[in-house]
Amino acid sequence: MLKQRLIHPDILEALAAAGHGSKVLITDGNYPASTMLGDNASLVYLNLTPGFPTVTEVLRVLLTAIPVEAAAVMEPADGAEPPIFQEFREELPGLTLEKLDRYSFYEEASDLETCLQIVTGEQRIYANLLLTIGVVA
Repeated sequence: MLKQRLIHPDILEALAAAGHGSKVLITDGNYPASTMLGDNASLVYLNLTPGFPTVTEVLRVLLTAIPVEAAAVMEPADGAEPPIFQEFREELPGLTLEKLDRYSFYEEASDLETCLQIVTGEQRIYANLLLTIGVVA
C-alpha cells in the first residue's frame, strides 16, 4: 500500500523507469494520443468522463512524484494564449513555458525521450503539457 498521492500503477511504472531528460505528456481530451504515441512511450487513459480529470489535476499529482526542469505547450496558430497556460505557470513556478506550434509540439511529444502519455478528460483546448523530468537532488 502506498502513502503518497500518486498511486496509479502504470504511471508509477513508467516514471520509475524514466530518468533525467525523459518527457511526460499530459493531454487534453482532443489530443490524437494513439496516432502520436512515441516508440518508447506508455499510454495511460485517465479520461473517465468529459472534464475529469483535468490536465492541471494530473499535473499536481505528478509534481509530488517527479522534479520538472522544463515544460512545453502547444501554441494556437493565431498566437493567442489560452487561459490554461496561466494555470500551468502557477503550478510550475520558476519555469518558462516553451511555446511550440502544433506540428512541432506533436513531433517533440512523440520523440524517443517521451516515456509516458497521460490522456485526461480535459475539455479546454490547447491544454496539452509536455514535461521534462529533472534531476533528483
